[in-house]
Amino acid sequence: MPLNVPSVLCCAAVLQKSDNSVLLVQRPLHKSMGGMWEFPGGKVEPFETPQETIVRELFEEIGIETSIECIDPFTFVSYTYDHFHLNMFVFLCTNWIGEVQLKEDQPSFAWVQPQDLENYLVPSADEPIIKRLREK
Repeated sequence: MPLNVPSVLCCAAVLQKSDNSVLLVQRPLHKSMGGMWEFPGGKVEPFETPQETIVRELFEEIGIETSIECIDPFTFVSYTYDHFHLNMFVFLCTNWIGEVQLKEDQPSFAWVQPQDLENYLVPSADEPIIKRLREK
């Protein structure tokens, strides 16, 4: 059965420190799902690969510098919201330069152990990522 909503292609990054904590960023309050916590990332631009998207988005959104060689495929999420269908490539990144700087009106960020991720309200599409992190 065809979907009656537009399809959106985006990417997210699981930034993971050596202590296994992962980065969650709070969505800007004025945006859809404002205040929820998510993995950083964004929409794939025309003529851009998903890997290029992650490198660009991490820098634009949180000031982190990394390269395509420093990210690995982690999982893929396909999820239908009321107004759009999300196709999301998710990458694991354990090597980057810089400290988190909130550059796009995000209220906060947190480094969270995988077993504590259930304490954060996340968009439904991020729940499979959390499940995979707990299994890792």
